[in-house]
Amino acid sequence: MTNLPENNKANLQAALLALTLDRSGQVPMHVQLAEALRDLIRRGVAPSGAALPASRALAKDLGISRVTTLGAYDQLVAEGYLDTRQGAGTFVAADLPPMEESRPDPVSATPPIGAQPLVPFHPGLPDTEHFPHAQWAKHLEAVWRRPDPDLLAQPDPLGWPPLRAAIADHLNAWRGLSCSAGQVVITSGSVEAFSLLSRLMDQGDTVLTEAPCYGPMLQAFRGRGLACRSVPVDAQGLQTDALPTAKAVAVTPSRNYPLGMTLPLSRRLALLDWAKAQDALVIEDDYDSEFRFSGPPLPALASLSADRVIYVGSFSKLMMPALRLAYLVVPDRLVAKVTALLQPMGSQASVLPQPALARFVEAGEFATHLRRMRRIYGQRRLALMKALADHLPNHLIPQDVASGMHLICDLGPALAGLRDVDVAAIGQKAGLSLRALSRYPEAPEDLQGVVMGYAAFEEGALVGAVKTLAQALSASEK
Repeated sequence: MTNLPENNKANLQAALLALTLDRSGQVPMHVQLAEALRDLIRRGVAPSGAALPASRALAKDLGISRVTTLGAYDQLVAEGYLDTRQGAGTFVAADLPPMEESRPDPVSATPPIGAQPLVPFHPGLPDTEHFPHAQWAKHLEAVWRRPDPDLLAQPDPLGWPPLRAAIADHLNAWRGLSCSAGQVVITSGSVEAFSLLSRLMDQGDTVLTEAPCYGPMLQAFRGRGLACRSVPVDAQGLQTDALPTAKAVAVTPSRNYPLGMTLPLSRRLALLDWAKAQDALVIEDDYDSEFRFSGPPLPALASLSADRVIYVGSFSKLMMPALRLAYLVVPDRLVAKVTALLQPMGSQASVLPQPALARFVEAGEFATHLRRMRRIYGQRRLALMKALADHLPNHLIPQDVASGMHLICDLGPALAGLRDVDVAAIGQKAGLSLRALSRYPEAPEDLQGVVMGYAAFEEGALVGAVKTLAQALSASEK
């Protein structure tokens, strides 16, 4: 045991009890806890040789799961901040040099992105208040209290097999996509998924994208040296009548990103005919199609072709961004190649949440959550549209697309003389988060409108935010 003076022990215990973790933030809880403990060590509050509480005790004190404390402890042991002693516990590493002098000035330090407040109408973020946290915690606890030996071994580069099987079953039921667990590849997010797909092609190959399109995807492709060429969209989505030669095309057929239209069957078939003639791949980004408010979700494009389409899905918008899990469904003929690409370094996706997520999906709780959120998001969408009609009827004209997590609003006659970037700037000054359509990557020069996210905000907050925006726009007209 440590010989630290009693007052030092008391100070450390008080500092540990005072730790605060942001349960609704985008940074995973174990990462937040590791950073907080690292900070205590650097400042000398937890000096060399100090004994830390047992992981179970600290979890109880902070009201978090033991898996979170174990993850933080393991990270700091790996970094050399902590030591573990068989039968004795966990201690701050002995003989650590003073580190306080090297810390940056907290006043001048740039705050992390995750610390920024969430304000209406930030798009693309799900509601986390209605997530079944208690059920999720039970799955984490059940998995890691007595983990399957395979979880502690070298992980499968394609992901935890039971999760891959659960995803395949979910896609069959919700997206009409018949696939096997062997075709599913787990990634750390959609950006890694797109980066992995870019490695299936050679530098200089051409990839077609929609105009506008998803920025991180475009960056991932360009970062691998691919030539990206945008293709116009119209009221029916990607224009497929004269597609140029390319190795692949990336498309959002169920709900165009960000404009929201659905690619009709005739264009889907034309796109697949083009891909077959070109011997090209179709990359289907299916980012939030589960949230369709009238009727069941539409079948995925991949359901029409098991050989040409690579399906990309993510749990960030369906559950929470902090989960950092996405997946690919690749044709059988490409499984060996994808495995070879992942084998040398392994998957970047954390294994910690994967078995819990598999249980969550298998138990039907994921489907229940999706149905609940589809109802809630539908109500929020209607509330936002009514508020716009009541308070900004001639300013912002919402497009009535009954799906997704955001509205696209055209600029009305009352905003004559203003561009969408001007409206977004006025909203930002009023403490709101509007996105100008013209600022999306590859957007045509004449594209105007604003994106208003509603999924993460209660109905009352949305109505209040519309009133605030109405006041700000009115003040700008004087």
